[in-house]
Amino acid sequence: MSLRLQLLQVARLAPRLLGDSTDLVREFFRSRLSADGAGLDRDGRPDLYYTIFALAGLQALDAEVPKEKVVAFLLSHGDGAKLDFVHASSLARCWAAVGREHLPPGRASALLERLESFRKPDGGYEGDAKLAHGTAYGAFVALGAYEDLGHTPPNILKLVQSLKRLETPDGAWSNVPNARSGATNATAGAVTLIRHLGFPVNDRVGDWLLAQVHPQGGFLAVPGAPMPDLLSTATAIHALAAIERRLPSGVHERCLDFIDTLWSAQGGFHGHWADDHLDAEYTYYALLALGHLSLG
Repeated sequence: MSLRLQLLQVARLAPRLLGDSTDLVREFFRSRLSADGAGLDRDGRPDLYYTIFALAGLQALDAEVPKEKVVAFLLSHGDGAKLDFVHASSLARCWAAVGREHLPPGRASALLERLESFRKPDGGYEGDAKLAHGTAYGAFVALGAYEDLGHTPPNILKLVQSLKRLETPDGAWSNVPNARSGATNATAGAVTLIRHLGFPVNDRVGDWLLAQVHPQGGFLAVPGAPMPDLLSTATAIHALAAIERRLPSGVHERCLDFIDTLWSAQGGFHGHWADDHLDAEYTYYALLALGHLSLG
């Protein structure tokens, strides 16, 4: 099962905890797609990256996706030759969401070539041309995009080995080589990717992730961050599930309380306590976190 489908499978469980609020969340995701089938960013502009999350949210909540309009929007981006790494990967994921059978002949191969152009000498991936190394984020994004197009990256072992340079002395991962401490999202991405490919992960990474829990619930993006955020919370919980590490009951309850504080009656979720905006991305991560938390 691809990374995308694994996430979607968990997100589908969120209504167990959303209850009667599920309809509001479903309507929120509908509102994040334009009349032209494009996902909208925080400023209401069409964006491939946000389209991923609008589509995934609708699918997780069994809502109809306007495929013809979405396909037309995706076709307008051609083979992704002019897109940066994140948006080229987003295009691949969007095609998988609406069905690869809608791809024009040769489009998938051209998009894969575009993705491979972002490969670094160490075997990893990263969109920043100034960096000579791949990142944990880039590895996770690239693997997901390749899988969504029905392939795996060439020389997959080298991709995994590229993550070795990103390990930190405290038992986690960073997106920067030789970092002194890890970052939650980089660690979660590395753990999820490595376990997805069938490789072992040191058990102490579970201790590191759990050490990032804020006293009021949720996970910090980095040790000592001023507040938890929804992205770090969702990815950390997902990574812990990947290594079969259960949340202590107190952490479980505090994470539920934390997510509840981010809920809006408009049907979406804020990214953190200081976030005044609502978008499809963070709302989808709320579904992911709630899906895991619904399992106890």
